[in-house]
Amino acid sequence: MPWDDMDTATAYARGLLHGERVGLRVTTEDDLDRLAEWWVDDELAVFQQLSIRPRGRDAIKEIMRGWITNDTGSGVGFSICDESGALLGHATLFGATLPLRLATFAIMLGPNATGHGYGSEATRMLIRYGFEELGLNKIELHVWAYNTRAIRAYEKAGFVREGVRRAAAFHEGVFHDEVFMGIVAADWFAAQSSR
Repeated sequence: MPWDDMDTATAYARGLLHGERVGLRVTTEDDLDRLAEWWVDDELAVFQQLSIRPRGRDAIKEIMRGWITNDTGSGVGFSICDESGALLGHATLFGATLPLRLATFAIMLGPNATGHGYGSEATRMLIRYGFEELGLNKIELHVWAYNTRAIRAYEKAGFVREGVRRAAAFHEGVFHDEVFMGIVAADWFAAQSSR
């Protein structure tokens, strides 16, 4: 619906990156140390990466510097913070291309931020940002099948299971499946209008 006045536009902008308990903000150089620390933490890597292997923080920070520029037009990334501004994690939409207007969602939370609903709220906020601000048609994600807490959170946010890539990761001598999930703009907008 077109905006009729400046107040409507301002209210939209004010609420776009600020939720009830979390906010999305630009990732700063100061955030990189903590994010890289979480990325190389074995207990977190098992949920984020294909394999656990030692990697230097400086190398990870350099990779992340490329992710956080937000200047490609094909994606956007944010640091997730609480009301006080404390860093909770990072979330991104990446790989958006025309004409599909499809992006991939990824999120990483620090160990003290999991289990409190911060990730769920940040996920909902980034879905909204992707559909309302970037004009995406679909957002997809990939999650390891054993990450049941994340799968439940994604389903609550509106993602649906679309498929499984069997035996996609190898940990502790066992192959594990990867679940593909997606949400389409039309379904998301319909759910929003029914609230």
